[in-house]
Parts: sequence; C-alpha cells; structure tokens
Amino acid sequence: MSTAPIQTSPPTPGLAKRCWNWFLQTVGPRHFFYSFGPWVRWLSWFAALLLGVGSVWGLLFAPPDYLQGNSYRIIFIHVPAASLAMSLYLAMAILSVIAMVWKIKTAELMARAMAPVGLLLCIVSLVTGSIWGKPTWGTYWVWDGRLTSMLLLAFLYAGVIALYQAFEDVTMQAKSAGLLSIVGVVNLVVIKYSVEWWNTLHQGSTFSLTAAPKMPASMWMPLLIMLLGGYCLAAAIVLYRTCTLILQRERNSRWVVEWLMAQKRH
Repeated sequence: MSTAPIQTSPPTPGLAKRCWNWFLQTVGPRHFFYSFGPWVRWLSWFAALLLGVGSVWGLLFAPPDYLQGNSYRIIFIHVPAASLAMSLYLAMAILSVIAMVWKIKTAELMARAMAPVGLLLCIVSLVTGSIWGKPTWGTYWVWDGRLTSMLLLAFLYAGVIALYQAFEDVTMQAKSAGLLSIVGVVNLVVIKYSVEWWNTLHQGSTFSLTAAPKMPASMWMPLLIMLLGGYCLAAAIVLYRTCTLILQRERNSRWVVEWLMAQKRH
C-alpha cells in the first residue's frame, strides 16, 4: 500500500535573515534615492534656519571675549568646519569598510560623495584657524601637532579624491580610495589628542561630554546652533551628491528612465 508524499512548505527565513534582506533592500540605490532624496530639501531649510540664527547671535549679540575681544568670533565658523571635516572623514572610512565587506553599492557612493565636501570644510578650518591665529598667537601658522595633523587630513582627503579618479575600473577606484580612508583614521586620533600629547599653542576642545563648557552660555549656545546647522548642511550636500551619483551610475536602469520622464512631465 503506497502513501502520497508529504508536502512540506519551504522553510521560513529566520528573523535575522529577514532583517538583513530588508536592510539590503533599504540601502539599494533605487530605494535610497526615493527614500532619502526628499530629505535634501528639509535638511537645507533646517540648515539655513540654524546657520542664520547662530551666525546672527554669535557675530552680533554674543559678548566679546575678555582676552581676545571680538577676534574670537571666528570660532563660530572655525569650530563647526573642523568638527565636520573630522566627522565626515570618519564616516567616509566606516562607509568604505561597509562597501568592501558587504559589497553595498550605496555605501561606496556616499563615501565618494563625502570626500570633496570634507576637503572643502578642512580647507575652511585651516584658513579660518590661520586668520584667528594672527591676532591670538602673532603668526598665521605654527607647526604644532593640531595644525600639522589637520593639514595632513586635507592631504588625505585630496588623496582619496585623486584615487577615485586614478582608475577606469569603478571597483578599483572604490577599493583604493577606501583603503586610504581607512588607514587615515589614525590621523583623526592624532588630531583629537595632539593638544594633550605635545606642548602646543592650540587650545583644547571647546565642548566635552565629561566637563562643563569653558565659556558662558551666551557664547556656547550660538556655537552649538552653528554646529547643528553645519551638520544639517553637510548632510544635505552629501545626500544630494549621493543621489546624483546614483543617477549617473544607474542611468541605464529602467527606474531612472521612468524618473527622468516623470520629471519632464512635471
């Protein structure tokens, strides 16, 4: 007497596998473009509001410093630029690791989009720091640990950008630039602790998670607003550049053609 084979349904993927598949779909170029592209406008508005309030407060209404007078006001540009330059490089290195280990295309595109923005902010930090140094130190430049390592960060950014242009193969571009950005993270540690390791003219950190601010609220509050506005602006620019790179990379995809046709109709 024969029996019919038992029909079994395919095994259901585990929770971790389902979460991973959902994550891969979320960070895919098409989903990323449609999900995060609209953020550019809102981040830009927030950045304009915060930077407007912070700059007016800091440049016009914050009291002068008891030692430096009004020359300290360049801090409202210098500190956000320096902080963003370091943060973007760290984010670029993390995204490069993600792109190389898990082969996530969007991570590589975001890292590529960050490099020119980080270089520009690093240059702004160096220039404003030199301008601030003249009335404070009596010179535009000193070869101390903080300034030298910050200059090296600018060279690292330039090297990453150059490597993205040095090869015709896209994979080689991402791999070589990613390796340099990962190795360069060591320099961020030097920038962070240079004022503690060596005798330097450069002041310590303005903000600390373990200590109270070293300036009155009328000074550090507009600086904090400028920091938040700077991060919003950098995020908007990076997302805009990433979406542009996605359109360039996926220009032959059907969804890009459909999106372009929809833009023409509107």
